[in-house]
Amino acid sequence: MSRPVRRVGQLAGRVRRGGRPGVVMLAGWLFADLVLVLALVSMADRPDPLAARPAGKPSPSASPSPSPSPTRSPAGPRSVELKPQQIKVKGGDTKDIVAQINKGTKKWPGRTAALVLTFGGSQGGTEYAHRVNSLLSEARPGMFSKKTATDDFHDLGEPANSAIIRIYFYTSSS
Repeated sequence: MSRPVRRVGQLAGRVRRGGRPGVVMLAGWLFADLVLVLALVSMADRPDPLAARPAGKPSPSASPSPSPSPTRSPAGPRSVELKPQQIKVKGGDTKDIVAQINKGTKKWPGRTAALVLTFGGSQGGTEYAHRVNSLLSEARPGMFSKKTATDDFHDLGEPANSAIIRIYFYTSSS
């Protein structure tokens, strides 16, 4: 009786009869884990690509007086403040609502709104909130543009023909 001839790598990556994985299989998993750790370490070591880069060294110039260099604004996407600003409006007249929005937002000059959540009171609050949101760009065109995201909600705890406007501004560029 002769024993069957086995090839060297036939059982290399398979689980053995005793339920333990083979040495080559364990080495493969260890290699994969080490590659993952090295990739994470190399990514963590790199600087933020969107952060403002420091200005380079000024080159020597022939003129004795240095000329002012223009300041660069940081590159990358703008972010949104986490804490919203809030105003309240009430009433049914369009001009009155526009005046209330204008008066309520005067304390934030030069700011640009990223997101506006409007909570209209009572059962028909969603429709009232939609009406208020449609008047935002009329009241403050510099603050509320066509790109400002708005959403309409209702708040059953508020009286009819009233709204709470929560404004999330972009962070300032300075």
